[in-house]
Order: sequence, then C-alpha cells, then structure tokens
Amino acid sequence: MAGRFAPRPTRTTVRGGHVAMPSPRDPRSAPASPRTRTWVPDGPLDLGLVLGPLRRGTGDPTFRTTPDGAAWRTSLTPVGPGTLRVSRHDDTIRGQAWGPGADWLLDRLPELLGAADDPSAFVPRHRLLAFTHHRLPGLRLLRTGLVLESLIPSILEQKVTTGEAYRAWRLLVRRFGEPAPGPAPERMAVMPAPRAWALIPSWEWHRAGVDDKRASTVLRAVRVAARLEEAAQMPPEEARARLELVPGIGPWTSAETVQRSHGAVDSVTVGDLHLPGIVGWALAGDRDADDSVMLSLLEPYAGQRHRAVRLILLSGRTPARRAPRMPHGDIASL
Repeated sequence: MAGRFAPRPTRTTVRGGHVAMPSPRDPRSAPASPRTRTWVPDGPLDLGLVLGPLRRGTGDPTFRTTPDGAAWRTSLTPVGPGTLRVSRHDDTIRGQAWGPGADWLLDRLPELLGAADDPSAFVPRHRLLAFTHHRLPGLRLLRTGLVLESLIPSILEQKVTTGEAYRAWRLLVRRFGEPAPGPAPERMAVMPAPRAWALIPSWEWHRAGVDDKRASTVLRAVRVAARLEEAAQMPPEEARARLELVPGIGPWTSAETVQRSHGAVDSVTVGDLHLPGIVGWALAGDRDADDSVMLSLLEPYAGQRHRAVRLILLSGRTPARRAPRMPHGDIASL
C-alpha cells in the first residue's frame, strides 16, 4: 500500500569515480521522499553549460531551472519515469530524484554531468578556441545513457525553425506524457512512452505543427524503440549506424542524438543550415563555408570535433545574418 512502508531517503557521497548505489526499489512504487546522492567532481563543472543541451526551449516541460540555481529534468528510464533535481553546494553536487526511475538516475548522475569526459584531451589550434577553452573550464560533455529522449526532439527539429520544433515538443509532451514524479516545478512532465507516441492521432500531430514526414519518422522509431535504446551501450559511430537504419533518420539527426545520449566528443552535425557558416567564420573568416569546408577546418580536432564546435558556439563569434531566417511552415497548406 502506497506510503505505508516508505523507506527513509538514502545518501551516498563519493569523490571522483563510481560508487555503487543501494539496491533499487520496486519500480512499480514511487518513493514519497527523494532518493539522494552527493558527488564531488574531480575538476571544474558548470551545471548550466553541461546540462544546457538537454533543454528544448524555455518552455520545455522536461527541463526547468529554478531561482535557487537548481536544474530539474524528467526522464523515462528503463525502469520507469523519474524526476531529477541537480544543485551545487560549494564543491559538491547534490542529486535528488523521485519516481520509479530515481535510483537509475542517481546511479548515472556523474556520467550525466560529464564524469567520463576529459576536457584536458582537447588541444586548441586556434586562438579563439584556446581563449574560450580557458574561459570555460567547467564545460564537460554530458551523457544521458538514453536514446529516444534525444532522438524524438531531434526528429521534430528536422527542416523547421527551432521555435516550431520546440513548440511541437512542448505541446506533445504536455498532452501525451505523464506528470513528473515528486515536487517538480509546475507543468513538468515525462515524455510519452513509445506506445503513447504510437497512439497519437494524426490531427494531434497536425495541431502541434508536425508534418506527416516527421510524424512518420517518429512512429517508425518508436516501433523499434527497444532496439534503438540498445544503441546507448554501443560506441557512438555504431549507435549512429543503427539509428540511421530507420527511414527518415540521417546523419544530422543521429549526430544530434549521440552528442547527448553518448557524450560523443567527435560527432559533428552535418546538413545544418547555419553551422558550417558559423564554424567557417570562426576559424577562417569564411561565412559561406559548406559541410566539406567545415569538416576540413575541424580536421585538426579529430577525436574532439564536437567539443571544438561547442566551444565555437559558446565563443559568441558568429557571422551576422545576411538572409531571413528559415520561414515558418504551415502544414495546413500542404
């Protein structure tokens, strides 16, 4: 019976490497009190920089930041939904989690925050990157260990404006996801399970502004959700190859996914409307660079190309726009 024999919160403190968490509770029951873990990273760590790529716009129902500096996120873990609150107290990171997925999330807290990433492996070859790398010592590349939660919003971002994609993600998660476990900030939700995505009616995709092509790609992906989630245990390039077996998932989408699910330090997003020009401008003053030029400029950073791109984007050195932004689509006219 819910709440009758609720165990007391558990606390584990580690420095650096992995420490095993207590045995997970029955995934069918959600703890009334948070599970807790503290962790001391072995170097500088900026929560905002590390977790920022997981946020799909300010209204993302799966990600929130609060005035106290904490970051909240929801996930559909292999053992069920969970809510994670991450905060910093001096040199210590504190994680609190609720729901059936609480222990799963806390087990992987250091990995989520880039414990497996090694920023010192990056050797700058350009003054801009040397300066930015020095200025942002707390940047680490996260790893969620979950594929679908990054794959589906990446599919929604194909060939549309960022605002359109964020709106679609927000509407679909709020309508078809489930409420976040625990005392999460208002209107947080867990993304829908694969079956829930598969049952979304066509008119609801239309209402969210998602065309048939992207909706069909999501539906094909969730039909093989278990096989795609297995890719979280593969090397990034093998994971990308598996994702790209699904029609509608190409190199752009697979790169955007493994950058988050795997912390893929060398995966470069190709096929992007703006990124080649940004990289070209930052490294060579070439605002008309295409993918081939971008990859050539990034060649000195082989093995660390995604980190190089993150540093370029965080440097603030981007070319002024000369053309209108991608026009908003109107699927009602299709």
